Amino acid sequence: MPKPPSENLATLTAQFATPLPPLVVHSGRVLSCAGQTVQISGLCGRAGIGASIMIDGNRRGDVIADDGHSVTVALYGSGQGLTSGMRADLVPVTTLAPGPDWLGKVLDFDGRDADGKRPRQGAKPADLNAAPPIAGHRRAFGDRICTGYSAIDTFLPLCRGQRVGLFAGSGVGKTSLLGGLAKSTGQASSADVTVIALIGERGREVRSFVEEVVGPEAMKRTVVFAATSDQPPAAKLRAARLAMATAESFRDQGQHVLFLFDSLTRFAQAHREVALSVGETPALRAFPPSTFPTLAGLCERAGPGTDDTGGDITAVFSVLVQGSDMEEPIADTVRGILDGHIILDRAIAEGGRYPAIDVGRSISRSLPEAATELQNAILSQGRSLLRRYEDGRLMVQSGLYVAGTDPVLDKAVACQPNLDGFLRNANVATIDESFIALGQAIS
Repeated sequence: MPKPPSENLATLTAQFATPLPPLVVHSGRVLSCAGQTVQISGLCGRAGIGASIMIDGNRRGDVIADDGHSVTVALYGSGQGLTSGMRADLVPVTTLAPGPDWLGKVLDFDGRDADGKRPRQGAKPADLNAAPPIAGHRRAFGDRICTGYSAIDTFLPLCRGQRVGLFAGSGVGKTSLLGGLAKSTGQASSADVTVIALIGERGREVRSFVEEVVGPEAMKRTVVFAATSDQPPAAKLRAARLAMATAESFRDQGQHVLFLFDSLTRFAQAHREVALSVGETPALRAFPPSTFPTLAGLCERAGPGTDDTGGDITAVFSVLVQGSDMEEPIADTVRGILDGHIILDRAIAEGGRYPAIDVGRSISRSLPEAATELQNAILSQGRSLLRRYEDGRLMVQSGLYVAGTDPVLDKAVACQPNLDGFLRNANVATIDESFIALGQAIS
């Protein structure tokens, strides 16, 4: 007996809903394997840079070099078990379209969650290598953002569309500060969406960061992309670019996006691994010259949007400073690209003050325009007292200083306990409250 039309329609719908295998365009053969890079013959002139390759039916990677005789592919997974002669297929590049259903998820470099599933796609595919907005069309910084941290809301203001760097050694509290920013900006309704990229971090910390640092309430409007330290460099690079493309997608919908990236150092190290594997010449600290424009290109994609989109990306990039050396190549380069830098000091952290922000060495390029004339006067006096105390701290603590010798130092010493307490405050409701508290601390 023939099936009713409704059953036939249901059968056809189910068939077309089943994902089809990747369409094979051209094929080649593996010539050699080394680590997470593979040389493949037979695809020159067919597989351009960035093309997607499937090896042996289940190992995926992207073309990163073409020498005219073979192409070099960086794998997204392990190269264990690959041998020369295996088939390598050129397949269509996976397109991903960020959408509202991505919020609340923790995704990998391929836009998949822990169960290997992709959330429902949005309307517009993302360009992982998009160019920054045209400089002449970009708006200026927007309004100040209340972060809840007194030190940032006064001395180091963060404005809508600003890009700042968070510079710190390991274990000084940069990840906790990033999580606090994700949580506080949501409570203050400062950002519509938060996009977090965890690149090269410890695997065990991803879940704890999401559940304990960010929290369930902030996660409702947050999407996290994670590529842990054990993953190949190609996966870290793609996760970073997918995170940025996701932020751009929400920005183009007119939304204000808070973009938190941890860390640029791991991103640069991943780029160095890939670049050196294709024969680029190492330069400063073994970083090839191409690393620095790559960093600049990623950072420049964040920032103020254009009048056409109406959205902005406010970004905080963490930089892992090895040995507290602020002059090392990555830290020095990033400091010159961004619109400000916040330095976390190990000595301050060991003294028990969190966030361990060294106000004297940190700067926000949104000042003085972001503050009123009165606020700038308060900030100038506060910085002066902090600097004077730091200059005379050793003399005071050793008992060599005689009170009354230097009136400015006397005031700095008297105000120090109040200023220290002020800089610890991480639960301020408004920016005006922070300035009132700062004025009281230095009076």
